[in-house]
Amino acid sequence: MLGVYLTNLWASLPFFFKGLWMTVQVAGISLLLSTAGGFVLGILSAQRLRGFKWLVAVYVDVIRGTPFLVQIFIVFFILPEWGIRLEAFASAVLSLTIYGTAYICEIVQGALKAIPRGQTEAAAACGMCWHQQMRHVVVPQALRPMLPPLVGQYVLLIKDTAVVSVIGLTDVTRVGWLTVQRIPNGVIVFALVGLLYFIICYPLVFLSNRLEARFKVDRNLL
Repeated sequence: MLGVYLTNLWASLPFFFKGLWMTVQVAGISLLLSTAGGFVLGILSAQRLRGFKWLVAVYVDVIRGTPFLVQIFIVFFILPEWGIRLEAFASAVLSLTIYGTAYICEIVQGALKAIPRGQTEAAAACGMCWHQQMRHVVVPQALRPMLPPLVGQYVLLIKDTAVVSVIGLTDVTRVGWLTVQRIPNGVIVFALVGLLYFIICYPLVFLSNRLEARFKVDRNLL
């Protein structure tokens, strides 16, 4: 019986690869958009803009304080009631972008605040404008403590793509659910699903660990 299951699973591999490609597309676009949004909000909220900082803080607290499943339901099911109708792919990307931006914003903001204020004061004394200070002094220094948690957040965001299957997007998780209806052995089916997620996540996990280890070594040398 197990041999029959494995044979059927082997025949289903093309569908799993299609689902994996869908997962990679959703995750890749969401990572790019949430990184851009998180950097913009993080840099701006690190400045002395009280009203803006308050709005960003509310946004971050709401997103971090509510389940991602609820957020994607709001985007896919509630927004159409307000005249905003999105396809499953667009809903998944938008939801993940909103979700990821909040966490990346916190990472960026925390790294920027860790830079001693004397650095910006020295840059200002050299005649640099705010943009030059950010580009040449603050951001380059903030990247080192920022990268390990940032890459770790990328891994979490990729794993969160599994939730988009609930709105009908045929990602690798949904392919697993569809396959288990034909191959009544959830262990081997979702072992394959887990393996595919591991394949795309492990390089980032490895990179995050290396960056964190290197940062600790460099900090100990100071």
